Amino acid sequence: MNAFSRRGACPALSTPMQTGDGLLVRLNPVAGGLSPKSLIGLGESALRHGNGIMEVTARGSLQIRGLTPASARLLAVEVDALGIAVRTGVPVETGPLAGLDTKEIVDPRPLAERIRAAIDEAGLAQRLGPKVSVIVDGGGRLTMDAVTADVRLVATRTNAGIKWQVAVAGDGQNAKPLVTVEDDAARDIAVPMLRMVAEKGREAHARDLTERQLRSLASWRSFAPPSVLPDISPTGGEIGSFAGGSPSALLAIGESGDEGAISPQVGEMSGRTEGGAKERQPIGIFDLAATSIALGIGLPFGSMPAEKIIDLSQSALALGATQIRLAPQRALLFLGLSPTACHSLQHAAATLGFVTNPTDPRTRIAACPGAPACASGRIATRDIAETIAAEDGDILDSSFTLHISGCAKGCAHPGPAALTLVGGENGAGLVVDGTAKALPPGYRPGYDAARGVGRIAAAIRGTRLRGETAAICLARLGAAEIIETYRQE
Repeated sequence: MNAFSRRGACPALSTPMQTGDGLLVRLNPVAGGLSPKSLIGLGESALRHGNGIMEVTARGSLQIRGLTPASARLLAVEVDALGIAVRTGVPVETGPLAGLDTKEIVDPRPLAERIRAAIDEAGLAQRLGPKVSVIVDGGGRLTMDAVTADVRLVATRTNAGIKWQVAVAGDGQNAKPLVTVEDDAARDIAVPMLRMVAEKGREAHARDLTERQLRSLASWRSFAPPSVLPDISPTGGEIGSFAGGSPSALLAIGESGDEGAISPQVGEMSGRTEGGAKERQPIGIFDLAATSIALGIGLPFGSMPAEKIIDLSQSALALGATQIRLAPQRALLFLGLSPTACHSLQHAAATLGFVTNPTDPRTRIAACPGAPACASGRIATRDIAETIAAEDGDILDSSFTLHISGCAKGCAHPGPAALTLVGGENGAGLVVDGTAKALPPGYRPGYDAARGVGRIAAAIRGTRLRGETAAICLARLGAAEIIETYRQE
């Protein structure tokens, strides 16, 4: 077992990360999914070796919490014994229904595999930071629009056939489009882009590339595979940009001209709520073909006790499920069920406390484990979240996310949120349109935080104009009035 990874890195099976409740590991199955028996086995391992908390992150990764150095090694042995191969290296992610959804423009998996192979051949995994990632999105019912990435390849239909739109640094809403090309050229742009990022160091992201570098990338249409591209080390100098066989201006990889880098991505931590893009919740029944169905079931706040995940997986196994896929936005997709079995599993999931309706207000709350599960947590985040969802869920529309953080680290949602409750020495502070790292201008006792949010909810109900979203109403009320409303006894 390697040394513990630092916060902000990817806590893979071989490099667990220290958190407030022990070590954390993250698993991404190579096969894209798990059999029900494998998920049951993972749940039992989580009970034996961790604190019994399992999570599915906003990017669709499985996390096991509360490990020790010794138990993390035992967990790795048991994962191997279960026959679960996990991905390592630079994440190249596809949608949760990739290859199954008849609404997909194209199956993204072949292109994703070619990019993975090119990354490995170029030796980039060791040179890039642990948070650098690639999205290959074939479209369909469940896109990857809400997931940020350094490189985005999105399938699109054109008069000339199916092409790939290449974009950089962001989610489906705010990533910067570069060019639309065929799949070979998409790969041959994506990998050199990652090499440029690697040249800037392990702390770099695609957002750090300059406009000149991006223009050069966009001008490439087809050229030699990455394995025969010139080296881009400082001594290797520059890579020429060739379009249609004609050389254009050379691109200095290490340039630091006066053109600024592009805007940053939103959030880079696991379990986060992503940037501005919205996508369909992966919750509910999805008809994939005449005889194929997927059932999406969400984990409230991305987390569930391992016992309940075991119970749900055992029910799925008994009902005939053949595979369980991890889905972005903290959900599980069950495959191989009949329509009748889908409804039976939905009922079982609801009884266990899972999210079975995409409009469930819990999907609009980002909440870390908090106290007492996490030693860093100052407030009982999940209890507060459950109370708010039950009593004031009507204001939690799709216009904003409520973030409840046990401490100022803000693990569940590093980016700004319309409202953020953060635990501290003075209780539960409220930040308006900011992050958990900001200094809260108003506090109330942690046990009473939900009542303070309830006062804000009452203000929204009393002043919201017809057709106005909760976020717009909050903006109209203003931060000072919101804070004062929260603080009132």
